[in-house]
Amino acid sequence: MPIIAFSARDLLRGTVVEPAWYRCVINEVTESPSSDKKSINYPVECTIIKNADNGDVKFAEVPITFNFNSKALGFVKGYYMAMGIELLADQRYDLGNTAGQIIDIYIENDIYDNRPVNRVNHKYRPASKE
Repeated sequence: MPIIAFSARDLLRGTVVEPAWYRCVINEVTESPSSDKKSINYPVECTIIKNADNGDVKFAEVPITFNFNSKALGFVKGYYMAMGIELLADQRYDLGNTAGQIIDIYIENDIYDNRPVNRVNHKYRPASKE
């Protein structure tokens, strides 16, 4: 018989949060080919620390995943700006180096395959210094 075990993080994955600005820590950024193999996806996994506006920790520790794509790199600009990084033309940036950064991310809700899901629609802002 297959025996499995779940971490606390596993059990929180998929939790649908209330739409709001959340203070998040970036855990990792990876890369993989898109399904059609014509571009590269850059999945970002982060963890909610708290509601960035009111400090509520109801959704603390919930993992959130969102994606950038090599065919739409303009969406990465706001992500870097929220970290205080000014992008320069013709420079190379390692998205993996954003791991450990803390920013505010607006998380919305959406429907995917007839079920509610979290959606990051590329709204980022600097985390306030508290």
